[in-house]
Amino acid sequence: MTWYPRDEAADRAGVEPAYLIRLVDLGILGSGQPDRFSPGDVRRVAMVKSLEDAGIPLDGVAAAIARGAISLAFLDTAAYERFAALAPETFQQVSERTGIPLDLLTAIREAAGLAQPSPQDRLREDEMAILPFLELQVGAGFRPVAIERLLRAVGDSTRWITEAEGDWWYSEVIEPAMAAGQGAEEMANAEFADRSSRLGEQGVLAMYHAQQARAWTANLIDGFEALLAKAGLHSRLERPPAICFLDITGYTRLTQERGDDAAADLAGTLRRLVQRSSVQHGGRPIKWLGDGVMFYFRDPGSGVRSALEMVDGLRTAGLPPAHVGLHAGPVLFQEGDYFGQTVNLSARIADYARPGEVLVSQAVADASRETGIAFADIGPVELKGVAGTTHVLRAYLA
Repeated sequence: MTWYPRDEAADRAGVEPAYLIRLVDLGILGSGQPDRFSPGDVRRVAMVKSLEDAGIPLDGVAAAIARGAISLAFLDTAAYERFAALAPETFQQVSERTGIPLDLLTAIREAAGLAQPSPQDRLREDEMAILPFLELQVGAGFRPVAIERLLRAVGDSTRWITEAEGDWWYSEVIEPAMAAGQGAEEMANAEFADRSSRLGEQGVLAMYHAQQARAWTANLIDGFEALLAKAGLHSRLERPPAICFLDITGYTRLTQERGDDAAADLAGTLRRLVQRSSVQHGGRPIKWLGDGVMFYFRDPGSGVRSALEMVDGLRTAGLPPAHVGLHAGPVLFQEGDYFGQTVNLSARIADYARPGEVLVSQAVADASRETGIAFADIGPVELKGVAGTTHVLRAYLA
């Protein structure tokens, strides 16, 4: 067992030694040995400070512990070791030591969804574990904007996972425990938390590796195509890619009428449906837009079939109708996003489409070789923000 002297324990918890002494006097913290505290004690101090900052008085916490109404003993278990203590170095000191720009360094905490730290704030131990990856990229000459973009993407993605995990734990563990009249130990469920956290991390890492393999394969294909095109052996525009926009009709009104829970359910169903269909047809979602999704398809015909399936799938699921637009042509990839006239025209065609319609440009219809798909000519139309007219067709299953 690791033990910290009183001052070091307080320092690691980010409080003054007097605060730690007060917790001992109140009976909230019981030191196993005089003036020596365990890593679990450090986590208890940080937890109690969070409770106090949330408006829960320390006297009330102490009384509840004395009566056995709550317990903080679960913070000794391995599952809760992720409640990191403070490291000894500040952001400014780490920046000077490693050469990582200060703005990039402080983005670590922002990416986790927390307030921007000051240069004199200390890093947490879990934040220190991220430093070697940043040092590697900085040393290799990667642009800070690219490093920060990846950092924030990881932060956003993991925050979405952990928020879903938190809801899962509350509905499946805490609420049943409260309904059964059980106490804090049952709500913490330390033994199950330890097992599920280890297996959950294993699952997340496996999923991450599977996603890496897919993304790396796509990069290799694009790289090989570029090399072949440069050598004059292949034209990347022999089969131009397609950009697809799918928008949900009445999404804003639905969320206003039914509230945030309905919006979350709609978003979850939409994500499952479009992810399944787009990947099955060789595409991928590249941007989630709140009330819709932007997709990239290497083959326009596959994109049309996927769009028709997605529109039908949303209708079958009882969700508001979608309207879709597709255009095929060269696209520009920069800073993790797609740009250019192909993207803009696809979005304008989607805006023009009526609920339940999949509209495409002539370029998409010409490049589509999928059997079982037909196109009804709508003709040249004027689209908002697009000069001249655009020939539009409606796609349907033949």
